[in-house]
Amino acid sequence: MLKLFRFLKPYRAWIAVVVVLMFLQSISQLYLPTLMADIVNVGVMEGNTGYILRIGGLMLLIAAVGTLCNVAAAYYSSRTAAGFGQIVRGNVFGHVERFSLQEFDKFGTASLITRTTNDITQVQQVLFMLLRMFLNAPLMIVGGIVMAVSKDAKLSLVLVAVIPLLAGVITLVASKGVPLFRAMQKKLDRLNLVLRENLIGIRVVRAFNRTERERERFGSANTDLTDTAIRVTRIMSVVFPVMLLLLNLSLVAIMWFGGIRIDNNHMQVGDLIAFTQYASQILFSLTMVSMMFIMIPRASASAVRINEVLDASPSIVDAPETREPESSGRGLVEFDDVTFGYPGAEQPAVRNISFTAQPGQVTAIIGGTGSGKSTLVNLLMRFYDVGGGSIRIDGKDIRGLSQERLRAMIGYVPQKAVLFSGTIADNIRFGSDSASREHVEHAAEVAQAAEFITELPEGTNSAVSQGGTNFSGGQKQRLSIARALARKPAVYVFDDSFSALDFKTDAKLRAALQRETAEATLLIVAQRVSTIMEADRIVVLDEGRVAGIGTHRELLASCDVYREIVTSQLSEEESA
Repeated sequence: MLKLFRFLKPYRAWIAVVVVLMFLQSISQLYLPTLMADIVNVGVMEGNTGYILRIGGLMLLIAAVGTLCNVAAAYYSSRTAAGFGQIVRGNVFGHVERFSLQEFDKFGTASLITRTTNDITQVQQVLFMLLRMFLNAPLMIVGGIVMAVSKDAKLSLVLVAVIPLLAGVITLVASKGVPLFRAMQKKLDRLNLVLRENLIGIRVVRAFNRTERERERFGSANTDLTDTAIRVTRIMSVVFPVMLLLLNLSLVAIMWFGGIRIDNNHMQVGDLIAFTQYASQILFSLTMVSMMFIMIPRASASAVRINEVLDASPSIVDAPETREPESSGRGLVEFDDVTFGYPGAEQPAVRNISFTAQPGQVTAIIGGTGSGKSTLVNLLMRFYDVGGGSIRIDGKDIRGLSQERLRAMIGYVPQKAVLFSGTIADNIRFGSDSASREHVEHAAEVAQAAEFITELPEGTNSAVSQGGTNFSGGQKQRLSIARALARKPAVYVFDDSFSALDFKTDAKLRAALQRETAEATLLIVAQRVSTIMEADRIVVLDEGRVAGIGTHRELLASCDVYREIVTSQLSEEESA
């Protein structure tokens, strides 16, 4: 957890202020019992009313100063802890944004969400407690012991016997709680995963009448987390009863032995009252320390998980000496003997893939499920790095380009259309912040989205709900295509982006795209033969290898795999 405290640098001045305030507050608390003892020993025992009023007024003043210091310290502590949480969340989010898909696969989306929210909150809460207690509690314990000894050294032997017992209980409970707190965070990950899957897949769950099964799955994860939480609570709940028991027994012992010492004229009544207050302060501070020991194990487990994310190095990084290509690049894409396997997979997803996609031409990729079509797109976008061979754009290996520059050259339409909450215009401008209103409307028109946008009351300013759930699959695909068109890149990549379109819209869209992207390189991944029949070049994949390259007619004559795909989808007349 200490490793995370490097993010406190902007708040060093506030922390110093908190330290000073807590020091003053602790001194005021430690001074009050001595003043009380003087009031009893001098004012009450001797009947000196003026002395009582004078010292009583001083006590009120010191108590007021201590209270103001406490309130100010609480304010600056909360501001510091909240600012720390903001910085850590920002750093975690920014670091995760640099992850390749390989790191996302490793951590899992649900776990990353938990680490960015719940785990950081745990550390933030403990930091607040530390700022409030890390100086106050030790000062009160040490100062209380010194003041108690100054009142009566022999009576302090009661505290000498009690304090090691309290420390032993705290240490034992903390050692038992740390492993369980770590387990709790993992079980919370699991609960978030089940909940996230259920909410995202609610349509599928209901369509297949699997609501009861999902309830059982959530219930199992929920019960698992609850059982662990109960075990932790049982262990931690031992601390407070034991603390209270030892506190009360200590006070009884102090009063008992103190009374004896007063009878023997070894101690004054006021000193016994002050000693009792110091003992209470010491034991109360130890109780506060025990609270810290309850919170620290969970926060430590959370801190480890946060550091795991921050310490994870992205597997895909920009080359040290990146030389950016000229902005006038034509967009020539070359796959040269590309081989790649997903982490943990026994066999490569694609092997020895070689082909060229020329500017001003449409290059299509087709193949059966699992043949590696989307893998090639992921490699071109550099979501993963090739295992062998190279991918070049305009003769430059993409690993020699910065990721930002590479992706600025590509207009990407994913297989699953993804929209963000906001407006239609916001989603289209996601491809280019500088796109004017006319540019946005033109992109929508080319993507065949204008026909349904114009029917909306607010046009391109119409709201898009989270995930675009207020639009159909075909509408979302067209908006995704418009987003790519708004970028005006050198290379367009359509990853099975026409699957939700009817044949009429598909044909109109392809005709409009042909005019709009006449000078760009078009890479189309498709399942439907009808979508790519007119392509200038078709790459046929089979089990991760190139089975054939050519035009539709050439492949019908030379490629058995392509012929099987065509005959399974089209009649003999349609395929001719």
